[in-house]
Amino acid sequence: MKTYKNLILSAITIFSLALLFTPDMAKAQQSGIKRTELQRHDLSIPGREAIQVRIDFEKGASFGKHSHPGEEIIYVLEGIFEYEVEGQPSVTLKAGDVLFIPTGKIHAAKNIGNSKAVELATYIVEKGKPVLKMQK
Repeated sequence: MKTYKNLILSAITIFSLALLFTPDMAKAQQSGIKRTELQRHDLSIPGREAIQVRIDFEKGASFGKHSHPGEEIIYVLEGIFEYEVEGQPSVTLKAGDVLFIPTGKIHAAKNIGNSKAVELATYIVEKGKPVLKMQK
């Protein structure tokens, strides 16, 4: 009985530590935001991969300042967003609008509409690096 209990506690500890040190999108979840990875593929460009993610923002939810080790291409599926991109004036985008964010540019997004907002984010990033780097 003690061995089984120790095994379960060890598994929980290992799983918890793995989550703590996972530098990828799982750690980047924020309140009111759901990220769903749709696909990930190596590109013909050595060391690069493409990742597509659906990002659902509840009403009023925002994703703080962050950057990526590559380009991000955004297509708004529904709702209204306000985006702040380093060195540019903020922009408001609605369903059907697009936005390109260059490599390493610090940016943030907020749902400013009266209902849920959804975007499709396509990342062309360096393989093996965390997709998101949160800013302080």
